[in-house]
Amino acid sequence: MVDALTRSMRASHVLAAVLVAAALICAGIGVAVGDTFYLRLATEALIFGGLALSVDILLGYTGLLSLGQALYFGLGAYLSALVLMAVPSFWAAFGATAVAATVAGLIGGFIVNRVRGVYFALITFGMAQVAAKVVYNTRALGASDGLIGVPVIEINLGIVSVSSASPAGFFIFVLALIVILYALSAYLLDTPFGRLLIASRANEARIPFLGYRTMTMRLTAYVLAAVIAALSGALYPMLRGFVSPELFFFATSGNAVITVVTGGVGTLVGALYGSVLLTVLKSVIGSYTEHHLIVIGLMFMGAVIFLPKGMMGIVRPAVERMLGRRPKP
Repeated sequence: MVDALTRSMRASHVLAAVLVAAALICAGIGVAVGDTFYLRLATEALIFGGLALSVDILLGYTGLLSLGQALYFGLGAYLSALVLMAVPSFWAAFGATAVAATVAGLIGGFIVNRVRGVYFALITFGMAQVAAKVVYNTRALGASDGLIGVPVIEINLGIVSVSSASPAGFFIFVLALIVILYALSAYLLDTPFGRLLIASRANEARIPFLGYRTMTMRLTAYVLAAVIAALSGALYPMLRGFVSPELFFFATSGNAVITVVTGGVGTLVGALYGSVLLTVLKSVIGSYTEHHLIVIGLMFMGAVIFLPKGMMGIVRPAVERMLGRRPKP
């Protein structure tokens, strides 16, 4: 009999497929009407969805609240921008980001995984703030102005190429990358490794009796989250053509946490849906008032109080029931 965790994961995959289908339909409509703004906005939602995905890996599976994922998102964005300004190659920027994020994740992981609870959250917050101040005051990185003039690139995919200046083409490319990151994360977390992470979240003291080291497990999860956040950040300068120190600020990490809580902690796909919802709300509400953050804050409070399991707490059980009613072959 399929266990509850596997059923939930299958439901998440169905919801991910629905999101991809809806995104492709919207892209088709955007191309038909000649839209640029909303396609770019949707691309940004996907990029920040990747950041939220990294937060959910830590919070939803290891029980670790990171308030500093902006450190790796900003690292990926700045490193990608620097590489692209020197060598306009997507693969060079993406490869350099992956390597740097792995090294940075290992260093940061060794530091933060020595503590738990609120101390973990505070240290991750502190590391991101230190990085933000360094970037903000470094003239070679543009200081407070950031880096501008990131060139438009052609992403060579072998038989075809995609321009970062193409709203629809780049949107579909980013969608494919985020789906790949989601699929890899879901696969890893559905293995015994993922089950051990969930077990350590429930009772860390018992894991050594099974013959596993919790430090190694948490470090692996932390590095995985760091790489996903950085790779998502690497896409940002390709979309916007610039990067700024604000990408390192607490607001970036805080928005990712709000996204995960709103979408559903521990669901992975909830991070993507939450990012779409948050980005759309910020854009729509921001067009009426500059105080849109108040509305976002109220939405977050409402989600915590009335929807403790987020949107997926309502939607995913319904999908599970639908899958359970399917006739057996």
